[in-house]
Amino acid sequence: MFLPKYPDNPTPPPSPTHTATTDPAPARRSLPSVSIDQKTVAALVIGGVVLTALLAAVAVTAISVAVAAVVLRSLLRDQQRH
Repeated sequence: MFLPKYPDNPTPPPSPTHTATTDPAPARRSLPSVSIDQKTVAALVIGGVVLTALLAAVAVTAISVAVAAVVLRSLLRDQQRH
């Protein structure tokens, strides 16, 4: 009664046929070599340190502004009650 009814499909769909080509594979282009010296590595490390310090400064500033807003809000609420 609750068994699924499958559609009748006596023949499977035709599969595409692939023919082998006799042409050789196209030659891969090699990427240009990139030389990385110590100055480049030092510049990247210093840049990463500076960006991390800036991100930390923004996070600390945001937290301190949020704490100051909560303190000011509580002070203003106390003044309105008196």
